[in-house]
Amino acid sequence: MAMTEPYNEKHEALLSRWHALLVSAREGASEPDPAPYGEELLSRWAEPHRRYHGTDHLLAVLNRVDELASHVEDPEGPPEPRAQELDLDAVHLAAWFHDAVYRPDRSENEERSARLAERALPEAGVSESRTVETARLVRLTVSHDPSPGDLNGEVLCDADLAVLAGSPGEYAHYATEVRQEYAFVPDAAFREGRASVLEQLLGLPRLFRTTYARTHWEHTARRNLTTELELLTA
Repeated sequence: MAMTEPYNEKHEALLSRWHALLVSAREGASEPDPAPYGEELLSRWAEPHRRYHGTDHLLAVLNRVDELASHVEDPEGPPEPRAQELDLDAVHLAAWFHDAVYRPDRSENEERSARLAERALPEAGVSESRTVETARLVRLTVSHDPSPGDLNGEVLCDADLAVLAGSPGEYAHYATEVRQEYAFVPDAAFREGRASVLEQLLGLPRLFRTTYARTHWEHTARRNLTTELELLTA
């Protein structure tokens, strides 16, 4: 798994972020100790079979959530349509749990991740309402199709898909790591399946839902997807 900083440093930085998040999400309660829950989650994110869906992805999604949250009301455009106020703690919790269970040979990863959140968060002192919202958001990453005005869902889904809008080198690295996770799939079958996924994404009216992401990421993401599809089908 590619590392952007030494393992121990990144591990401790993520653990610190988890501690601060859990204290905030349970409104300052001091019990139970957040550390064991963070360590358990990080052990899952660092499983050896992961290449793309590892701690680098977790960190990237958390950072993109923060970036999007700071632009919810874009000064360059109209405010985001809202059916709710942004619950940033719930979105961060969902980022931590959205790929906590991940096996590339299984299709129920999001559901199992949501169930893990439903078990772990009440034990960790998080309220029932925020636990329910976190699990809902995790399940939403199956389709990345939040309803209009679902601000929590829009921020999480856009943050999760932000990798599509990387530089050509970053996108190539992402595509390589995805292929490594599916190393058990023969080349011809992988190309066919991956091309189908790319065509489905390119067929969407829009990849991103927030104003900021559509403005800054949509064009680049579509260019990257088109390039990969051309290489797969050449």
